[in-house]
Parts: sequence; C-alpha cells; structure tokens
Amino acid sequence: MPNPELLRESTDEKSTTPLVDPFDLSLLRVDQNFGETCGVKKLLTTIPVRKPHAQDFVRVHPDENFRATVPLIELKTDRETFLVPKELAQNLPGETVIETLFTAINRQGVLFFWPCRVPAPDGRVLEWHRSAMEAALQATNRWVRVKANMSLGAYEIFVAEAELPDPIWPDLPFQEMLRIAFRDRYVDSFDHPVLRRLRGLL
Repeated sequence: MPNPELLRESTDEKSTTPLVDPFDLSLLRVDQNFGETCGVKKLLTTIPVRKPHAQDFVRVHPDENFRATVPLIELKTDRETFLVPKELAQNLPGETVIETLFTAINRQGVLFFWPCRVPAPDGRVLEWHRSAMEAALQATNRWVRVKANMSLGAYEIFVAEAELPDPIWPDLPFQEMLRIAFRDRYVDSFDHPVLRRLRGLL
C-alpha cells in the first residue's frame, strides 16, 4: 500500500510546478537587433552602387575614412558603374567622371555606395550635384530621404520626424567594401571589355 505521506508530497510537488504557455509573448517577441544576437553572422556579398531610392530613409557613415573620391565609368544604358584606377583614368578623357562614394545604409539595413558628383575642374556646379552632396552630408547625423524635383532642378531633402535609432554598420573595412562592390566591375586595362565596347571593338 502506498505511503500516504509520500503520495501527498508528490501531489503537492505536481500542483506547484508552473505550466509554461508556449504562446507567452515574452518568449516570442524579438527586437530589431535579433539578427545580430541569434548566433548567425550575415555574410556581406553584395554592395550596390546607386542613389538612394526616393522612398528610403538613409544614413551615411560619419567617418570620413568610409568615403573616397574616385574615377568611375557609368554605363547609363546598363545602369552599371565601374571603378577605374586614376593612372588609367588620366588617359580616358571624357569617359570617366569623378565622384565621391559615400558608404550609406537604409532602414532595412541594406548597405550601398552612394555616388555624388564633385564639381567640374572649371568650377561649374550643377544644382543636381550640389544638392545630392548636401543630402549625403546631412545624412551623416540624421535619417534623410532624397527625392528628385524636376521642376526645381535639384534634389529635395526630407528629414525623418521621429527619433529613429542609429544604424548598425557592418564590421568591415572600407577597402573590403570596395572590393565587394566592384569585384566584377574594375577596369584595369585598355583591353577591359568596357573600354573595348566604348572604342567600338565589341
């Protein structure tokens, strides 16, 4: 016959054991940084080179070491941008443009290079270029949205009204970011397919 004292202790122990509700929201909800803390490291393999989308709020890396003024070849029809070493660019008059590549990121955490045209050697400044550069500099300390205004002939800058948190930047050197962005778009010689195409050889 079971010992009544042991039976009572066993029953009491079961009755005081808390039941866990699998749908308890405290066990389910995650914050926006969950991806950085869940033990999986995101591998950065693509960095677009483009202007911000008109409906995106973006930030620019505040460290000046995360930007560079470089020669680029822009293929408008293909919407592709190629990086050119300065020694080669000097021998390509009229084919390259000089732009500052800003390291930028949007609210969805997508990293990209934002190219902004620098003033021409003759000092002539277009409002499109000036306003784009101003927007990029404003974005170093606040979230901004940039939209082209064709009537104005310049970009309009909109500042986020809410106090949005600062972005989380990838732990990656700027040079490595350049390598990722231009790994297949680096014009290193006159025999490069892009230059052969521009010379009518392809």
